Amino acid sequence: MKKVIFTMLALAMTAGVSAQVENKDTQVAINNIMTRTSIREYTNEPVSKTDIETMLRAGMAAPTAVNRQPWHFVAVTDKAKLAELAGRRGGMVKQAGVAIVVCGNMDKALQGPAQAFWIQDCSAATQNILLAANALGLGAVWTGCYPMDERVAEVSKVLKLPETIIPLCVIAIGHPAEQPAPKDKWKPENVSYNEFGGKKFSQTKQ
Repeated sequence: MKKVIFTMLALAMTAGVSAQVENKDTQVAINNIMTRTSIREYTNEPVSKTDIETMLRAGMAAPTAVNRQPWHFVAVTDKAKLAELAGRRGGMVKQAGVAIVVCGNMDKALQGPAQAFWIQDCSAATQNILLAANALGLGAVWTGCYPMDERVAEVSKVLKLPETIIPLCVIAIGHPAEQPAPKDKWKPENVSYNEFGGKKFSQTKQ
């Protein structure tokens, strides 16, 4: 039911795009993106090992600068550890069937100013995990750690992370116990064409 409702909402939100999309696989992919929303309440049903690995594989399929793959994922399913990890994040992490902590591995990151690309790489991995969770019928929410020093220290202590492993975020994941409607975030005023402030889209004629 959740997927049906979300798909209907997504089709309404993307009516202008959907009219031009004929390939069903493409429609499924677009709908999965448009129906993803933050889920903070979960049932007691556990998340299967198969689903966890699927989400982790999706995370590792993300784009990464110079293919450095500067990430490390900590999947937490132990209830006591989830409660400890919850901290200021509240019940959503404690209730989750699994929390995937996406971390940057500084031993694999680029050096110098380019080192900060690990943040983009791990953020792309996080989005892939969120989309995979939605496709699997699960609910998930991204809770940030980095660059808040206090949060980084808290999560690092709970998971016994070495100094070279920096937690970017904690993704709480579980079987949804709520069905919030996805938000329509399309705002044409946030788009420019060809240059900042450009109002018209043009294509060079062949």
